[in-house]
Amino acid sequence: MRLVTFRRSGAPGAGSVGALSEDGVVDLSAVAGSMTELLQRDLDGALQRGGPLLALDEVELLAPLPRPNTIRDFMLIEEHVKNSFGEVPEAWYEIPVYWKGNPDTVVGPDATVAWPHYTAKLDFELEVGAIIGRRVWKATVEEAERAIAGYTVFNDWSARDIQFREMEVSLGPGLGKDFASSIGPCITTPDEFDIATARMAARVNGETWSEGGLGSMLYTFPQVIAHLSQEQPLLPGDLLGSGTVGRGCGLELDRWIEPGDVVELEVQGIGILRNPVGARPEVVPEQSIIGRSTHA
Repeated sequence: MRLVTFRRSGAPGAGSVGALSEDGVVDLSAVAGSMTELLQRDLDGALQRGGPLLALDEVELLAPLPRPNTIRDFMLIEEHVKNSFGEVPEAWYEIPVYWKGNPDTVVGPDATVAWPHYTAKLDFELEVGAIIGRRVWKATVEEAERAIAGYTVFNDWSARDIQFREMEVSLGPGLGKDFASSIGPCITTPDEFDIATARMAARVNGETWSEGGLGSMLYTFPQVIAHLSQEQPLLPGDLLGSGTVGRGCGLELDRWIEPGDVVELEVQGIGILRNPVGARPEVVPEQSIIGRSTHA
């Protein structure tokens, strides 16, 4: 099943939940008021109690999980780590590490991603996100696997120049990541998605820049969830990113997107997440202190 958050074209509001079909979107708003609530339902039963079928040209797809409970993004592909940093730290083989994203800056399919004023090197990242559908605490790997409600395409937008400046202080990234993450176009339930074999691609203005997959993840999502849950609960609506596939971002390719470009990430079994990139601001806000030093 492919779950979506949508609103009728041109209508205001936060959106309703539904399920994609070949003919359109089945309205499930009578079953659940939000995607986090829907993920905890019996989905087969929810579909049977669903409302009207809406044609795709009647609706606008939003981020399927408009505000994740939390965002944790990992680096689970060795090639990406090596290409990005030159060598792989020994600790990478010993513990799954992650940074925490900003749940309040999530954007959905076809939404424009604003160009942050402080970066000259905006970048995309080709990833898959796993979404938690039930509370897990001190879970086994088997219990953790059952907690995954579905998967979505995840674009971890990055301001590379400020990101690496921040990380020189051995903290972060902060502003280098927190301005935007894209997810969508839907959440595909585990029974219809094989993460080990799904082909993935990134295109810029229709040109393929990257192709790959997640078959070489050092840790699986269930292993990561079991590890995380040993000393903290994971809750419905938590989103975990896989990290970027090898050569799945401009940094690894030394190719850089420009204002006005259209970035498409495609994952077999989920769909295409498309986002245009906004114009780069010409004026730096007066309150910005980036690039200014008070050090005497």
